[in-house]
Amino acid sequence: MTLGWEQLGVGLLSAIAKRQGHDVQLAFSHSLFNDRYNLSIPSLAPFFDDRNDVIDKIEKQRPDVLAFSALTGTYQWMLGIARDAKLLNPGVKVVFGGVHPSAVPERVLAQPQVDYVCVGEGDVAFPALLRAIEEGGPAAPIPNIRYKLPNGEVIRGPQAGFIQDLDALPAFDKTLWEDHINIGDWYLTMASRGCPYRCTFCFNNFFARLPEGKSGKYVRQRSVGHMLQELRAAKKRYKIRFLEFEDDVFTVDKKWVREFLYHYKREIDIPFQCLTHPKYMDEDIARWLSDAGCRHVQMGIQTMDDEFKQQSVKRYEKSDHVYQAMEVMRKYRLNPKVDHMFGLPGEPVEAQEEARKLYVLHPPFRIQTFWTNFLPGTQLVRQGLAMGLITQEEVDRLNDGIDFDFYRESAKVSDPAKRKLYKTYEVFFKLIPVLPAWLRRRLKPKSFQWMPVALCSSISFFADVLVGLALRNPDHITYAKHYLYHISRFFLQKAGIRLPAPTKLNAAARENTAPKERPAGASVPSDVLVGSP
Repeated sequence: MTLGWEQLGVGLLSAIAKRQGHDVQLAFSHSLFNDRYNLSIPSLAPFFDDRNDVIDKIEKQRPDVLAFSALTGTYQWMLGIARDAKLLNPGVKVVFGGVHPSAVPERVLAQPQVDYVCVGEGDVAFPALLRAIEEGGPAAPIPNIRYKLPNGEVIRGPQAGFIQDLDALPAFDKTLWEDHINIGDWYLTMASRGCPYRCTFCFNNFFARLPEGKSGKYVRQRSVGHMLQELRAAKKRYKIRFLEFEDDVFTVDKKWVREFLYHYKREIDIPFQCLTHPKYMDEDIARWLSDAGCRHVQMGIQTMDDEFKQQSVKRYEKSDHVYQAMEVMRKYRLNPKVDHMFGLPGEPVEAQEEARKLYVLHPPFRIQTFWTNFLPGTQLVRQGLAMGLITQEEVDRLNDGIDFDFYRESAKVSDPAKRKLYKTYEVFFKLIPVLPAWLRRRLKPKSFQWMPVALCSSISFFADVLVGLALRNPDHITYAKHYLYHISRFFLQKAGIRLPAPTKLNAAARENTAPKERPAGASVPSDVLVGSP
């Protein structure tokens, strides 16, 4: 597991495979100081590299099927794991799925260590593939699956529509992660799938268009009862301190939100956070969220230039929607965390000043800044090619997971003056949550123009960390505790000392965790899931 944290897609596929009778194990990488997303410190990462531990786990387990769910940033690492696993166990079948393989399936399947590629959702395709492997191999094309015959011929299954009944799926398999993360510190779940928007930089831009023929609804919702059933069981098993709904837009269905939050407060009553969109946040929703115990709401803003936003990013909310959403969230003490992007192709630099005005008037609890990345399959890649910002050679390397930009870096902004401008705004945005109102109004990003870019980057990083810890942001607190645990575990294991698992179970749950024996004569494939959705 290369991102060092729980991935809901992997947990769901594990639950589906177990329901079919398979033995599922996880090969987990803590990825300290190199998680390909939040934190990358090249000087420290090699010292804590646990790649050999992942290989050892796979070698000891000797799975029949090795499954990876890859992002562009993790793809090359996973290919290397798959290659070494094949050398140790030539008979293992390697399956790649997830966002990156769904964007460029032909390139992934062309790799000699990859036997199967799942394109799009795998809820039906993955168990169908496991069943076919158990029977000696696919006898016919499998929807959403592509594979190679011994002669090299590629068999391409049809792209099926999206699963519509989410209640038919099992709950996420949390037991898979109990030895690696403290599930009670940050319980992750989702109440829906899909996003109503197709932002040019996001995987939803192409993922929603994958099915051939009738696709069904892309935005789908679990029933209130199904969602509560999962949370009741989780509350019984774990000592949950905080909960996050990872839906793209948790508030997309207002009627569902009202009913669910009514029962959530009465039956679950655990502090939580969720994600929203400016057009799906109003006074009613803000009040319901606050009453139910919501502590934070994350909302993507990205840019405050309305014309550019609509024409180039394909986001159709107006600045008025953003201001109104920020105002009601502030009114009901929902501590908004906003996502802001730098380096969007063609964005007028004046858009940063418009964003500054918003953040000064309605200071967020945190401004999470991202530097624009080109992701395979998205419309943003085609825009970048047309504008001459990237070459076809760079796109090819990107499709192979090479030279993938880190979200906190700025390699694609080649204009030094523009990059310096963005960096000064980034420093200012990181400080806004703790600046008094009078200083927010008086201080300007130009106050930091004397700083070198490298110094701006360092100040932005440390300001984000220190402000987050000072404000007791649950993201920062949980992340810090997770790192401290795995750093301690790393050194103690070298001394022959084994730390207990990070997840704390409730007493009743501990009594029910004794290993269950498999019936005599049972023979089912063993699946090691390695990857991220």
